[in-house]
Amino acid sequence: MSTIEIRKVTKKFGEFQAVKDADLSVKAGEVVCLLGPSGCGKTTTLRMIAGLESATSGDVLIAGQRMNELSPEKRDIAMVFQFYALYPALTVGENIAMPLHYEGVSPAEKKARVGMVADILHLTGVLDRLPGHISEGEKQRVAVARAIVRDPNCFLFDEPLSRLDVELRHSMRGQIKGVLSNLSKATVIVTHDQLEALTMADRIAIMRDGVIEQVGTPHEVFAKPANVFVASFIGTPQMNLVEADLRSVKDGKAELTFDGAPLAITVNPAVSALKPSKVTIGIRPRAFAPVSKAGKSTITAMAELIEPMGAETLIHARTKSGNDIRVVVPREKRVKMGEVMHLEPDAAQTHVFADGGKAVRA
Repeated sequence: MSTIEIRKVTKKFGEFQAVKDADLSVKAGEVVCLLGPSGCGKTTTLRMIAGLESATSGDVLIAGQRMNELSPEKRDIAMVFQFYALYPALTVGENIAMPLHYEGVSPAEKKARVGMVADILHLTGVLDRLPGHISEGEKQRVAVARAIVRDPNCFLFDEPLSRLDVELRHSMRGQIKGVLSNLSKATVIVTHDQLEALTMADRIAIMRDGVIEQVGTPHEVFAKPANVFVASFIGTPQMNLVEADLRSVKDGKAELTFDGAPLAITVNPAVSALKPSKVTIGIRPRAFAPVSKAGKSTITAMAELIEPMGAETLIHARTKSGNDIRVVVPREKRVKMGEVMHLEPDAAQTHVFADGGKAVRA
């Protein structure tokens, strides 16, 4: 069975802890993305799974077997690196077939397997070309083909699309996802691009400073962020995160002081357990409804910058106390620079964070 599991894995480089007590499991046929900013420990975690780095403590298991002491070639994994690492003097077909040389595969079977993966990844027409004579997107597909041709236990991808331009990244996301969906293999993909993670992964593990902050489906990490960091990292444009004073909660509404004025918003019932304190309110830019008049349930801000985004418009606004508010409205909603907006948050998309930035929910 193709599975990957890490248990309480820690990696230290001298006194520096690159990864701290990481727990993660990947089922057969599942794609999990390790997502986070540069230096968060995601590539180090991937390298420990591959055996390119040894874990300081904890266990790495593949197909249920502990792998800590095994070298990379004995772990039955295939890894696709950020750099394609193709042999320039070998044809595309020879590059794809290279792993099969070490397995003693017969020429007939080798030809059949190369032909099969070339067909899947639309490389049949370039098998006789050298890497220098094909496009960047084709080079990336050759690297993927070379990984899957030997039918490994699991797949590891390290920033596989980072060297491609925007259009190629878009097409390659779909192609790689399509290929992986037909293979019953546990797959881990490292990326710093949230769009890649949201579109390619069955689940996302979000990392910061060596710690896995949250693991969930793309919908879960977007709609129910575990803390302020996840809330700020997932979503474009970024979630609005503003400080407020919680005074009380009554009949499902939180009575707050924000921007020097009362604000009453519907919140998760779990917020009623909080004592009066400072909290962080999180509201997605698309979760505001502009209304005609100010009220206890509205935030008032002045439009300072307007960014057309095609079907939508992003408005950067500022409250009287200097809080920045991002609002996304349909293109048909005309807003002028300097216009005062009264914004009512959608209760279903309003988050409260307390206790060190943790989400408050039942």
